[in-house]
Amino acid sequence: MSTPAPDIDSLASLEERIRGIVELTSTLREARDQAIAERDKALEDRDEAIEARNEANQRFAKAQAKLEAMQGDSTSATAEVQRLKKEIEELRGERKQVRLRIEKLLGQMDQVNAP
Repeated sequence: MSTPAPDIDSLASLEERIRGIVELTSTLREARDQAIAERDKALEDRDEAIEARNEANQRFAKAQAKLEAMQGDSTSATAEVQRLKKEIEELRGERKQVRLRIEKLLGQMDQVNAP
């Protein structure tokens, strides 16, 4: 009867090893499923970040174009201010010449009217 006992022990040992393999397989499958879920979440987060970056780049490009347009407007406004200042100086010069002519004419009229 000593022969059946080692067979039972080896069978029990084999059953125990099979249970361990089944548990290990189950644990590995759960870990794999969790890793796949984490990977999918990371890919989703990456896609959202890429979309946010693209939107930010578009807003930046629009803001930059608006700034350049405003700078162009500023440059043209500055040029217009300079032109108007020059025109004012020219008009002041003409006004001075007209005043001198009028004073000269008034002086000549005073001489003509003087007895």
